[in-house]
Amino acid sequence: MTERPTWERLDKLDQGIVDKLAQDARISNRAIAAELGVTEGTIRTRIKRLQNEGLIQFTVVTDFRMAGSPNLCMMGIDADPSHVSDLARALSDIPEITCVVVLLGRYSLLAMGLFTNIEQLNDLIIDRIRPMPGVQRVETSISVHNVKYEAGIAKITRMTADD
Repeated sequence: MTERPTWERLDKLDQGIVDKLAQDARISNRAIAAELGVTEGTIRTRIKRLQNEGLIQFTVVTDFRMAGSPNLCMMGIDADPSHVSDLARALSDIPEITCVVVLLGRYSLLAMGLFTNIEQLNDLIIDRIRPMPGVQRVETSISVHNVKYEAGIAKITRMTADD
């Protein structure tokens, strides 16, 4: 099994690059180089390596309302513990579901997606999620107003000594 990279395995320059890009992904290589005291070519090479190793990726994150739906729906799924891993993989294969998280707490899994109407959500749950082996219960919550929504919630962050 391949060892997963961790923040500690990145050197100070890589960490600095990731910090700068996490703050503003549109920052130029030249600006990063100036702030970190290296050449633009060094930054370009490091970013390319980080991308090739799958440690960073660039994408446009649109406001979810641009997807044609203001309905951000969350599904808390209680599951037989022996099926959680398989369920997480199966849920992540469903195109309508954009986020799958394994949890400790009230639910075994949390799945989220954008839905144009309640019928679409209901059909997904009844026809595709509830019949999956190990699913015991599905509880839905539908967003009615998003006070704060940060697209960068999955960005790499440095752990502090307190963590």
